[in-house]
Amino acid sequence: MGAVETAFVDDTVAALVLAAALGLFLGLEREWSDKRAGIRTFALVSLAAAVFTVLERPLLLVVGGAFVVVVAAVLGVQGLLEQAEGLSLTTSTTLLIAYGIGVLVASGLVLEGVTVAVVSSLLLVLRTELHDVADALSREEVRAGSEFAILAFVVYPLLPAAERSVGVAGMSVTFRPRVVWLMVVFVAGIGIVNYALVRLYGGRGVAVTGFFGGLASSTAVVGATLDHVDRGGAAGYGVAAVALANASMALRNLVIAVGFTVGAGVLLEPVLPLGVVVVGGLAVAAVAADRSASMDVDLDSPFALRYALGAGGLFLAVLLAGGLAEARFGTGGLYLAALLAGLVSSAGATASAVVLYDSGSVTGVEATVAVLLATAASIAVKVGLCAFAADRTFARGVAATSAALLAAAGGITALLAAA
Repeated sequence: MGAVETAFVDDTVAALVLAAALGLFLGLEREWSDKRAGIRTFALVSLAAAVFTVLERPLLLVVGGAFVVVVAAVLGVQGLLEQAEGLSLTTSTTLLIAYGIGVLVASGLVLEGVTVAVVSSLLLVLRTELHDVADALSREEVRAGSEFAILAFVVYPLLPAAERSVGVAGMSVTFRPRVVWLMVVFVAGIGIVNYALVRLYGGRGVAVTGFFGGLASSTAVVGATLDHVDRGGAAGYGVAAVALANASMALRNLVIAVGFTVGAGVLLEPVLPLGVVVVGGLAVAAVAADRSASMDVDLDSPFALRYALGAGGLFLAVLLAGGLAEARFGTGGLYLAALLAGLVSSAGATASAVVLYDSGSVTGVEATVAVLLATAASIAVKVGLCAFAADRTFARGVAATSAALLAAAGGITALLAAA
């Protein structure tokens, strides 16, 4: 037997063994739940699928799949006849998945097969927790999740992947519609996740209300903080909450700046200045917060279609304004646009700078300065809102800590620009 044939045999044997092992892994939970189909059944189903795939006999593969469908249907009917809670399709569906895993592995799609097995097993093991979450959802929250899924998995693939140019008065801005929309989905997804966290943990301390609440809505955090302080709450706690809201906002902008430039020369320049804001905000909170206190943040629905469409329009408007300003007035125009946009949405201004960097219209340092200006504008808005607090110690604390963080971040950015 030649070396090539030996390698083929080894790969085939490994694929068959892995298929059986993944089927066995998937059947563990079914066995533990005392279902009719357990470890052996699932392992054999995956192994059979792998064997039929390796033999390259499409008819056998189809017949095997039909047999699994029939067995799955019989198991479902038996469950109904035995007067179970209802026609349980979980075991039947998992058998089909096990068959598919065998096909994937034998076809060379090992990572995909392992992923399907692990995710499916998690869904089976977390059955109780998933049902509890579903039962706790309100109608509004279910609707919000459905609308988000449409925008993320229906609208996004329909948008053009290639670059598009918009021209005004002889000037043009180049961008990729999918990238702009992906940023909208990303920011909305952060809001949903952190809405769930705040709902889950409520007002159990400044870490939740400040940091996670700030990712969902930093304005809501500032509003709740002002109400807390005006009702006699500790000023230090309020300063910590605002600092954490600023830290989470800066972290979100940093993730946008770095994450959305992968493949186009990762934008690493913002890491240090925005990292100072993140770490500094966490340090301020650690010193100033009263961990025994709590504060509730009243967040709206986790996602609303009109807000997402508005965010998409805002992102696009900021992108065009920043690009045209840069083309007409140079970097000064870009910086002014980023500063003004940051007063409304630092995420939108950051997205604009990232898209311009991705298209090659601005350098990494120029994009970093724009991102920092947008972040500074957002922090300045919070300082301005807190300036109206009746507790002057709180107002001065927010102003002083914010100014110190921005001075440190600005110093680092100036050094980057001069290098």
